[in-house]
Amino acid sequence: MTSSIPPDAVGRRILCNGEYGTVLYVGSVPPTAGIWLGVEWDNHQRGKHNGTHEGIQYFKCRHPTGGSFIRPNKANFGVDFISAVKKQYGLNGDEQGTENETKASLVIGTKTVERVGFDSIKEKQKQLNTLNDISVDECAVSLAGPEEEIRKTCLNIRRINLSKNLLSSWKEVIAIACQVENLEILNLSQNKMKFPATSLPASGAFCKLRVLALNQTGVTWAEVLLCATGWLALEELYLASNEISVLQRPIDVLQTLKWLDLSDNQLTDGNQLQLIADLPSLEQLILSNNGISSICFPDVGFGRKTRMFPSLTHLVVNGNRIAEWSVINELDKLQSLQSFDCRNNPLMDTDKNMETTKQLITAKIGQLKFLNKSQIFPEERKGAELDYRKKFGIDWLKAGGHQDPNKNRPSEEFLAAHPRFQLFCDKYGAPEDGELKKEQPFSLKHQLLSLTIKCPDKPDQNPIMKKLPESMTIQKVKGLLYRLLRIPGSALKLSYESSKMKGKEFELDNDLKPLQFYSIENEDCILVRW
Repeated sequence: MTSSIPPDAVGRRILCNGEYGTVLYVGSVPPTAGIWLGVEWDNHQRGKHNGTHEGIQYFKCRHPTGGSFIRPNKANFGVDFISAVKKQYGLNGDEQGTENETKASLVIGTKTVERVGFDSIKEKQKQLNTLNDISVDECAVSLAGPEEEIRKTCLNIRRINLSKNLLSSWKEVIAIACQVENLEILNLSQNKMKFPATSLPASGAFCKLRVLALNQTGVTWAEVLLCATGWLALEELYLASNEISVLQRPIDVLQTLKWLDLSDNQLTDGNQLQLIADLPSLEQLILSNNGISSICFPDVGFGRKTRMFPSLTHLVVNGNRIAEWSVINELDKLQSLQSFDCRNNPLMDTDKNMETTKQLITAKIGQLKFLNKSQIFPEERKGAELDYRKKFGIDWLKAGGHQDPNKNRPSEEFLAAHPRFQLFCDKYGAPEDGELKKEQPFSLKHQLLSLTIKCPDKPDQNPIMKKLPESMTIQKVKGLLYRLLRIPGSALKLSYESSKMKGKEFELDNDLKPLQFYSIENEDCILVRW
């Protein structure tokens, strides 16, 4: 704590009894004597009012109880970067070190980056100028410090964790970064900073930066674009929990970006995504917990590929409000999509048959190889597409579909709802009348068969006891076995041995037939080969 007040105190971040806040007022508060700091707290429960005292408003808070007054000697305005580094790594004459010295890694988004621990520094490096990774998270860093001191003291820094400190402005970040010529990874999360309102002059401060985390910093997308003029090599950008609701089209910035995390923001309007759809290198986009209900690529119709997000291979929309199959149809327009995570959406409602929902998504997105982190094997895809063709075959006939290609004229409405259906007919043949019987919903109320699953060519594989519905198709059994036995993408061959006819095998050769078709009974054995 310090009793002195910095000349630029208004706008500075402070720490008081473990609580973080921003100074919005410095001065007297009559009728009391002396100087007070008016603080807006990050945790509004720490405050008492909105900046008003006895009818006079000294500052404004976003929350009605987010502010309070404290004496200057209660506020910690922080330390400079090098002072924090020396204290953190026990190189300031304090051989006892600090509690944080035992930490072994720093986390940026979903990735963990190993950092040099205290013991190895004391034993092998000894000097600050040999450090590559520096972590001073929660060390009350607020300033770059004396000019050029970082450059002189730490010559080889490549990765810095500055999360949850007292940095108040992007200007101070530049003052640090411009002294770290080889900086590749920078974590600034949980620093409530003021960002520039106009374009920044050319600078080499971030010329080698590949990974930047700005989670919970209060940054807007417009401010990101203003700062991004200096991020010429940036590949990963983390912007979670910033209340971002509006996007803008990047112009000549973020052209190298491969990974963008916009989770836990307020991008409820899915059309906003079209504004970032021209990012040429973007491969992974994380949009979890935004309240998104729709996604649309209006530049092309169904059955064609959009020019938007040309490199996107992995899309995450967990925890949103997606409830319509039309959204999944739109995703099939993406040129490169291979991995899709969509858990905790109404479409994946656990009250429904989860396996059927996964099959429908697999059938609707033709290039998908992973769904909710589970690999889609070729046999699973084939089964999903065959089941889709059978499930909606009656609707297809009612809409004008026909087994005779010359008479096949399904309605535009049907094709919009099932844009890949005709492709399945071309691939597997039009569904025959015998396939179009309405299936009963998969339910545990159906007759369950107690079966033993064996792998006769794999003697080390123990038999597995499993109860399966007699209405379960052979294709669905194969899908279950891929996951159950962790079998790589090989073609499965199934047969069964009756408990009443030991030693005789019957091949299960039709993926579309249910177990009951083969007269499989309780205590029979399914034999698996690949």
